[in-house]
Amino acid sequence: MATRSGLLSKQELRQFVKEHNFQSAEDIQRTLKELFADVLQEALEAELDTHLGYGKHDVKNKQTRNSRNGYSKKTVTSEYGDVEIEVPRDRLGEFEPVVVKKNQTNVAGIEEQIIALYAKGVSTRDIQDHLQGLYGVEVSPTLISNVTNKILPLIKEWQNRPLQQVYTVVFLDAIHFKVKQEGHIVNKAAYMVIGIDLDGNKDVLGIWIGENESAKFWLNVLNELKNRGVQDILITCVDNLSGFSQAIAACYPKTDIQKCIIHQIR
Repeated sequence: MATRSGLLSKQELRQFVKEHNFQSAEDIQRTLKELFADVLQEALEAELDTHLGYGKHDVKNKQTRNSRNGYSKKTVTSEYGDVEIEVPRDRLGEFEPVVVKKNQTNVAGIEEQIIALYAKGVSTRDIQDHLQGLYGVEVSPTLISNVTNKILPLIKEWQNRPLQQVYTVVFLDAIHFKVKQEGHIVNKAAYMVIGIDLDGNKDVLGIWIGENESAKFWLNVLNELKNRGVQDILITCVDNLSGFSQAIAACYPKTDIQKCIIHQIR
């Protein structure tokens, strides 16, 4: 992702969740505003790639006399406050952005739309429906692919970011839900891991999607935490899933396991 003055660099984005130490709601608001500006910027870059038919620096696939022509700064109002972005231009002046239209100065509400793209499984048809409802325009599958391809690496960077070596408490649980997949409703489990570090800061360490909750899948999750730098966990809080304690002991043999009191009673 292109780095712009005043916004998060790639390295800062990798360390974002790990290193943040919010002291107030204003800190959170400011960070979210910067992250949202990055998402808007990448969406605009993807739109111009689609319009020109080739990516930046990919001149060998250029089949048009049109080309990029720098940027123009623009301030838009979002739910996070005023956000400054750089709208890419084309030399022939034919580029008409959709995500942030010309003369549009208010993008409040688009945050929820972007999140909804992922919540609905990021299928091309669903994304087209969302953008049609939001902007009243029909966008091509190519544009949708370019936009999601620009944003997905940011999610992967967060999912694979290095973690701290020691956590005092780690909560491991799964949320079960039904989703539409290839025309059928199927059960999925979102494996959630929340950690509390030595300074008392709470952090979402990761989210994994599986077909259903199992001790075997949790073992894979725990191994991934270890590969990302977690060397020790003082206490894990879990439910009474069969084989769960053995999976934890296999990765973190010195960890104390605190089972949910409700599950113990059951």
